[in-house]
Amino acid sequence: MKLPELPDLPVRAALDEIARTLHARGTAVLVAPPGTGKTTLVPLALAASTSGRIVVAEPRRLAARAAAGRMAALLGERVGETVGYAVRGDRKGGPRTRIEVVTSGLLVRRLQNDPELSGVDVVVLDECHERHLDADLLLALLLDARAGLRPDLRVLATSATVAADRLSVLLGGESSAAPVLEVRGRAYPVEMAYVPAAARERIEAHVARATRIALRDSDGDVLVFLPGAAEIRRTAEQLSNVPGVDVIPLHGRLAAAAQDAALRPGTRRRVVLSTAVAESSLTVPGVRAVVDSGLARVPRIDHRRGLSGLATVRVSAAVAEQRAGRAGREAPGWAWRCWPEYEHGTLPAYPEPEIRTADLTRLALELACWGTADGEALAWWDPPPAGGLAAGRAVLRALDAVNDEGAVTDRGRAMAAVGLHPRLARALLDGAAEVGSRSAAEVVALLDDDSLASGVDLVSALRSLRAERPTRWSREAERLARLVPGGGSGDDPALVAALAYPERLARRRSPGSTSYLMAGGTAVMLPPGSGLTDAEWLAIAVAARDPGQAEGRIRLAAKADEQLARRAAANLLERADEVDWSNGTLVARSVQRLGAITLSERPLPNPDPALRTRALLTGLRTEGLDLLRWTDDARSLRTRLDFLHRTLGAPWPAVNDETLLETAETWLAPELSIARRRTDLERIDAGQALRRLLPWPEAARLDELAPERLEVPSGSRIRLDYTTDPPILAVKVQEIFGWTETPRLASGRITPVLHLLSPAQHPVAVTADLPSFWRTGWPQVRSDLRGRYPKHAWPEDPTTVPAHRGTARNPRRA
Repeated sequence: MKLPELPDLPVRAALDEIARTLHARGTAVLVAPPGTGKTTLVPLALAASTSGRIVVAEPRRLAARAAAGRMAALLGERVGETVGYAVRGDRKGGPRTRIEVVTSGLLVRRLQNDPELSGVDVVVLDECHERHLDADLLLALLLDARAGLRPDLRVLATSATVAADRLSVLLGGESSAAPVLEVRGRAYPVEMAYVPAAARERIEAHVARATRIALRDSDGDVLVFLPGAAEIRRTAEQLSNVPGVDVIPLHGRLAAAAQDAALRPGTRRRVVLSTAVAESSLTVPGVRAVVDSGLARVPRIDHRRGLSGLATVRVSAAVAEQRAGRAGREAPGWAWRCWPEYEHGTLPAYPEPEIRTADLTRLALELACWGTADGEALAWWDPPPAGGLAAGRAVLRALDAVNDEGAVTDRGRAMAAVGLHPRLARALLDGAAEVGSRSAAEVVALLDDDSLASGVDLVSALRSLRAERPTRWSREAERLARLVPGGGSGDDPALVAALAYPERLARRRSPGSTSYLMAGGTAVMLPPGSGLTDAEWLAIAVAARDPGQAEGRIRLAAKADEQLARRAAANLLERADEVDWSNGTLVARSVQRLGAITLSERPLPNPDPALRTRALLTGLRTEGLDLLRWTDDARSLRTRLDFLHRTLGAPWPAVNDETLLETAETWLAPELSIARRRTDLERIDAGQALRRLLPWPEAARLDELAPERLEVPSGSRIRLDYTTDPPILAVKVQEIFGWTETPRLASGRITPVLHLLSPAQHPVAVTADLPSFWRTGWPQVRSDLRGRYPKHAWPEDPTTVPAHRGTARNPRRA
């Protein structure tokens, strides 16, 4: 292939080196910022240096179409001749096509069908730095295919950021890292300004205000970055009255003609409102100023609540730099950032890879089709998180897409061939059997692009689409309808939505409420003006939860009923006998549920004893051990056992609350077997039950090792306090006259602390060393006691006189 005169872009000087390096080494990494020509000039140069086909993988459909169009224009041809493209539902190419630009997801499917990529000499993975899920998967599968089947396949990965070390190691394989080629951009200086939001200012008003500043203080077109199509629409409304300016949207959901219009120079000044699609892979001509909202929309999944979708997040510092750089592509420019300057340093360095945060169900299906269900045999830039992958595989098992061992089923391969999320593929396959292929395909095409719905009512949105027949939706619906036989007939959008998301079937929580409980257990709220407030049941297609909100928000749903719910979610139906602890009472019932939704219940007169015991244990653990009857003797036994466990360890049992509650089914077994209600628990003698924990034969020494009472020289038997460590013996000082040593506990390991009392039971001294106290502490204590209790005998040497309980006069006292 002979190359025409190529435009003077920075990458042109490096084209020969790139082709030579790739031919010699087989893999390489090209680092080049946006605007250097890497997306369009490099594939042309590679095609000129080889006789085979070049496949370029782009992360977005819009970028794929735009790149093919630009390359074809450079060759002076129409798209579909030397250069073609293929995206889901749209393809232009023919037998003469040498360069084909495809989406990463489509190339994954092509690789699954033909792991050798027959006829392909070079694969270019463009914009790898964006870390889209399909792109990361494609890289892993390509490396595996290259290692086993196609060692001659050449792979070039391009990145707009310099963080390419890991990519170089992956592409190099076991031998050595792949060479990294760097092309510097031709950037002009960009003057930066920060425009913080005013109090309670909505994003569209904030960005529109910053855009007016940009129009006033700069020249040329203004490129505005917003997170999504809805914000673009609302911002366009805010700017509709700006004179002499064309406001043009740019995002992946637009029709091809509208996308192309944004990528051509205009006849007057333009404001292009774009999503992240214009960050790196597209060139918008004429831009001299950038307004950056600082936000992006990325896929996220909430496994606990069963909600997945797009979340709005702050951009990374690297993305903010790329966005601002768009203003300096053709001349010195300006950039206005819609956040305070002091916040810029808090931005994350790079965007979070989608594989760490997104729903991995579709990735799990592709891995199963590849023959490595857990993906451990592949080389990953970042491996899929085990929890997310397990959740995806669980969904696939529920859809019968994989078997219990994780191997793909025939049904799973059919789902993968549809090219949609497995849930939507299931809705198409099973829905077609119920309502016909055309009806099912139309609903699924809407579910796949819910931005086509202007409101919450799915049926109303579908009615509008059928009346207006927008090209993008019509083309996708026709493609899907061709994929499946249409055995059924009718029209039931709610059923098709429920087949896709059975866990999102929801019933109103109370009469007249706008709050619904989904079968998956998450509460969601209908927004005002939904037109669905009279629905008892809903088949919810799209729901999201804003940070800090207890309930999710319904964004797209259709009215349903219990019969439909039972039909679409039969695998969630279960009938069970249940016994619950409710406000101190056992409630026994037979319940039928659809997931978390109770469909019916009736009293259960004779519940299973095991269920009853489990409920009683729940009550005990909820209300605590004080629910039992604890006499003084029972409490004393527990503290003594606790002392021995702390001091001697096994076999003396632990008797703290946590352990006793955990083992209650054992030591309370006889009482639990006959208990029926709270009062039965309140009558249980805890001390008697606790004795079942005593270890034998060691239990025979309980009173020796940890006596409940200790006999003192006066003859009294004083109760020991084992609640402290060490135990305490509180005794009148006269009752231990004659003691020279304190008796020890636990086979001599522990000496109790003596709390010595006056005749009136007031504390006079504390000691753990009685001999030392008699020698050094007693003189002062004796002096105090003689003054306060003159009728009592207070000898100078208490170890030599008999102990006594009452008032004992001693004629020899000093």
